[in-house]
Amino acid sequence: MPPIYIDYLNRLDIEELKITDEEILAAIETSLASQGRGESVIEPRMHLEPGVANGHFNVLRGALKEPIDSAGVKIVGDFVDNYKIGFPSELAVLCLFDPRTGAPKAILDASGITDMRTGAVTAVGAKYLARKSSKVLGHIGARGTAYWNVRLLNHIFDFDEIRVHSRREESRRGFAERLSRDLGKKVIATEDWQSCVEGADIIVEASRLNEPMPMLKTSWIKPGAFVVPYGTMSAVELTLTDIMSKLVVDDWGQCKGGKFGSLRAHVEAGKLSEQTLHGELGQIVAGLKPGRESEQETNLFWHRGLSLSDIALGHAMLEKAQRLGIGQRLRFA
Repeated sequence: MPPIYIDYLNRLDIEELKITDEEILAAIETSLASQGRGESVIEPRMHLEPGVANGHFNVLRGALKEPIDSAGVKIVGDFVDNYKIGFPSELAVLCLFDPRTGAPKAILDASGITDMRTGAVTAVGAKYLARKSSKVLGHIGARGTAYWNVRLLNHIFDFDEIRVHSRREESRRGFAERLSRDLGKKVIATEDWQSCVEGADIIVEASRLNEPMPMLKTSWIKPGAFVVPYGTMSAVELTLTDIMSKLVVDDWGQCKGGKFGSLRAHVEAGKLSEQTLHGELGQIVAGLKPGRESEQETNLFWHRGLSLSDIALGHAMLEKAQRLGIGQRLRFA
């Protein structure tokens, strides 16, 4: 048997890549278009609950055709109380494989990949579904993915006003300070949900609730806004979908089933169904379905997280690492 080698990128390697906002967005938009054209395989995520802590594992699986030409599996832990021991709430590993032989190709620390690709999917959703003139962002949540939501949304829209809120005061203030420093503009840490989201052009709900609770009121959403709810536990009212012109998801297969998700109750109540769904974001990016068609539309995008996004961004990182001579090569067999 010929030798098999695995490329390995740890967290320090990925930081050394200094991957740009444009590189992240390009990789994710390309993978979404591929999904929309049917040039991929994606299976609904699976969950593993160890039962010994306040958290669970998500297992995401998929494959992309050429030029990426990889199958992949990402395992990401989502443990709410990790901040108490100085860990991020989400720690992840991405494994890439040759889709023709099953041979392993690469192992990457995917904690940063998870954050970046989540923010990129949020931003690409806004690119196609929010008003081009959007200038006020309201963001609930300060977990790892939140930073990249705000950073990549701001990259596209260059907001005049950014508001953030999270349950713990030290968390929201620290988050606002970090964003202010990195974006070079003032970011407001609000004291409550209403002052964060009411009247905003783009609203992202990435809260960390222990159980479903309608914290985000439908009455706060102004006509023409774009809303992205993606918390593990629902934080929105059942009426939220009633005011929407378009309901869009990242993958209907994984949104329509499972235990978790911000719009789980809406699916169960029939408010979000194959009949009410406008389409998947990939179909819009690929030009197969329209995105925003008027300034009056109030649109919603629910994304659960795509293995295809992890695979595409992991592939882009590997290519850049090979060009720059970053990372390690391990012999597998």
